[in-house]
Amino acid sequence: MALRLEPADEYMHELGPEPNFNESMYFNAYDPDSRLGGFFRLGNRANEGTGEMTACLYLPDGRVAFMFRRPQVTDNSAFDAAGMRFDVVEPFTELRVSYEGRVVLLDNPLEMADPRAAFTANPHVECAVQLTYSGRSAMFGGEPDQPAERPGEEFARGHYEQLVEAAGTVQVGEETWDIHGFGLRDHSWGPRYWQAPWYYRWLTANFGPGFGFMGSRIARRDSQGIRGGFVWDGEALRLCTDFRISTTWEGDDRYHRALEAELVTDDRTWSVKGRVLRLIPLRNRRRTPEGDDMVTRISEGLTEWTLDDGRVGYGLSEYLDQIIDGQPVGVAE
Repeated sequence: MALRLEPADEYMHELGPEPNFNESMYFNAYDPDSRLGGFFRLGNRANEGTGEMTACLYLPDGRVAFMFRRPQVTDNSAFDAAGMRFDVVEPFTELRVSYEGRVVLLDNPLEMADPRAAFTANPHVECAVQLTYSGRSAMFGGEPDQPAERPGEEFARGHYEQLVEAAGTVQVGEETWDIHGFGLRDHSWGPRYWQAPWYYRWLTANFGPGFGFMGSRIARRDSQGIRGGFVWDGEALRLCTDFRISTTWEGDDRYHRALEAELVTDDRTWSVKGRVLRLIPLRNRRRTPEGDDMVTRISEGLTEWTLDDGRVGYGLSEYLDQIIDGQPVGVAE
């Protein structure tokens, strides 16, 4: 299976006929000096007449500033909704992220397990973000020349990722920070339901401009699913032939709090340990054609990574699970 990726793919794609067609971009970053990190996402679901906007900032004092909106989106002409905007300055080289709007301030981000209560009980303040993202790794991914997913299990027809450097300013309430850190961005298009995977684990990490990785484990209900990712050594992407992960869970709700992973390439294996510094659980619900309500939890953990050679880096550990009988389905891994 061959992958196609061209500079034109940095821009918007033709809106497909699928009712659940989604085109989305995502950016994360962490600055170890200011100890501020976060992620931003816009998803256009124009055939449904709506979008998804997420802004999440892990503040230095331990609080999390968060906002989610479902703005009206009726076409796929731009990433520009609910106060957030993404602009491509130069494909694969420079992009800009901006957000102006309100956020809820969470002393305890686990309260977001009940979004209505969390948004009601906590204070809201104004937020402004201006960040420039610069590419630091080669591109990973693209659009395959033949379908890669079974009908009903589509999560993205095309998808690519890149390690990046981020610089700019973040203002939350009366506080402002200058940001200079590192992270990862991605871009996806095609049909998507958050309920398509049974569960997945998506790890992103940066150790400065010259080293980082992404590890991915996607499990299906009735099959082993896939394991993959890459290691960027400053000169080339080393593609993973295997990705192994084990998790330490915490509390009755089973949130991931620590993990160990191995990224296996053709010529070596990298071992890494992750310590979740802060975690916010997000939720998505969908009623299936059979009339069943499916609840999906996406736990977003700001994570400190330690490689087996002692280097320390930062990034996100994103755990998606379908919730059955109140428990995430992927706790065995």
